[in-house]
Amino acid sequence: MIKYYYPNGDHCYRALHTAHAVYHDAEGRLIARAMRADNSALYEFEIVAFELVEAGVRCT
Repeated sequence: MIKYYYPNGDHCYRALHTAHAVYHDAEGRLIARAMRADNSALYEFEIVAFELVEAGVRCT
């Protein structure tokens, strides 16, 4: 799992296989690109950080 941290302090979890990229855009913001839940398309969202969560670790 990947835990993404949003600029507003919230966070979300995404399955590792849905992650496509994490990069800095032209304005210096950290952007994540991931596959939509229905596998229809990639989408991008701003984050401030991310971490990989080990298998078997309870996500709360």
